[in-house]
Amino acid sequence: MLDTHARKFVQPTIDKSADFFLKRGRTANQITVLALIVGLSTSFLYAWGLPVVAVIMLWLSGFLDAVDGTMARHTKTSPFGTVMDVTFDRIVEIGMIIAIAYVHPEVLWPLLLLSVSIIVSMTIFLVVGTVSEKAGMKSFYYQAGAAERTEGFIFFSIMLLFPDFLWWSTLLFFAVELFTGAQRFLEAKRILS
Repeated sequence: MLDTHARKFVQPTIDKSADFFLKRGRTANQITVLALIVGLSTSFLYAWGLPVVAVIMLWLSGFLDAVDGTMARHTKTSPFGTVMDVTFDRIVEIGMIIAIAYVHPEVLWPLLLLSVSIIVSMTIFLVVGTVSEKAGMKSFYYQAGAAERTEGFIFFSIMLLFPDFLWWSTLLFFAVELFTGAQRFLEAKRILS
């Protein structure tokens, strides 16, 4: 929801960063890889007992993830760049879930439920994006929902910074993801029928 409705407020900063990297000869795919590396560092930093630094790096990776897409749209988007972007986003999320499970094995079941809800929601998102004839500013139809990347980062930040509420914040994240999956499924029925 925030990616869709609040992006306009941060887009000028994203545009300036994209221009900065493009003027230095960097490609969108290079920034995608950088976002992956920064995002994965989050998991290690959290496991090493540095949750605040981990959250900072998580948000930096998300920012770079937005910058790489803007760079691609200012130059030339590539289907493989889209595959890298979506895949690397999931790898960062998986890394976060594994790191939280490592530090807090007492929340394995809520984390498993969260993983399932992310898989279901992303499956619907990707399939609708593939079979839909609609196209947006991205290289496929972007199906908005209650939980987009920013909401996921907010939930992960709460999970990392407030371990006393980890059980409940994980279950709330699960519920929001499940709602998003249902929301996307119903929209798919409407636009694809």
